[in-house]
Amino acid sequence: MAKKIMMRASTATAIPLAALFLSACVSQQQYDAVVAENNQLKAQLAASQALQNFVEAGDLLFPSGGYQLSQAGQAELATNIAPKLRGLQNAKIVVYGYTDNMPVAPPLQTQGIPDNLVLSTRRAATVATFLVSQGVNPNIISAKGFGETHPVASNDTPQGKAANRRIVITIQGPGAPGA
Repeated sequence: MAKKIMMRASTATAIPLAALFLSACVSQQQYDAVVAENNQLKAQLAASQALQNFVEAGDLLFPSGGYQLSQAGQAELATNIAPKLRGLQNAKIVVYGYTDNMPVAPPLQTQGIPDNLVLSTRRAATVATFLVSQGVNPNIISAKGFGETHPVASNDTPQGKAANRRIVITIQGPGAPGA
């Protein structure tokens, strides 16, 4: 008789436990809805970290071997780039400078520019400073040079070298256009 009472007690305990486990299960439809919501949240997060690039030809912005903006470069930045950046507050803008692999000429060396890394950094800083003068928030913009690293084309042709002499302006974060 004691064995029979123990079986009833264990059965009585097992039924609520089974109900508890079954209540934690969800239907396939509910599971699919949660997965869809998760994917939507991932997409929103990706959009909030949006990245937009503007690539400007170095030959348009700067005279050959120089780091001061040309008149055409100033006009390009003032007309086509600065208006897109002026209203940004919660974004991060980075101006990246790149060069080809040609050595820095002696006139630039006498101005304190010993190599392409320094030249690309000066060019990027010049663009960033100009954009700030055009009303871009100075608290969200920075500059970085990469010199001749990260080429986008071969330095074996004049066209390739021209493509490698560039400025890339990136906008990232929740304040980026399209975010």
